[in-house]
Amino acid sequence: MYKKIIVPMALDHGVGNKGMDIAKGLRSAGGEIIAFHALEPIPRAVRHYISAQQTQETEDRAKAVLEERIANMENARAVVLSGHAGWAITELAENIGADCIVISSHKPGLQHLLLGSTAARVVRHANCAVHVVR
Repeated sequence: MYKKIIVPMALDHGVGNKGMDIAKGLRSAGGEIIAFHALEPIPRAVRHYISAQQTQETEDRAKAVLEERIANMENARAVVLSGHAGWAITELAENIGADCIVISSHKPGLQHLLLGSTAARVVRHANCAVHVVR
């Protein structure tokens, strides 16, 4: 079983139960689940139109959604970081010493064949176990 499991959640696609349920089943006694959301970087062309306050409010809302989702879960916490999802997930896993990532994959296009682009990037670059949920 795993002691530190990251469950990335794309909040714009809804917050699913499957990944969290799988993580709960894979977590060892006393293990921790990290519900994670990556805020995609704001494009340079529009960055100066968005205030620091708006950026902070977006981050706070994302964290509130994650915290609501894990409110009744033991040994769980919410993390929101800025960055491209695939890279942010693998970087977080490395930085906190995660030993498992449970990631959902949408129906991909032909360019990704079997996995969505974020899931494929995580599978290729993570230094820990990755469980992909379809």
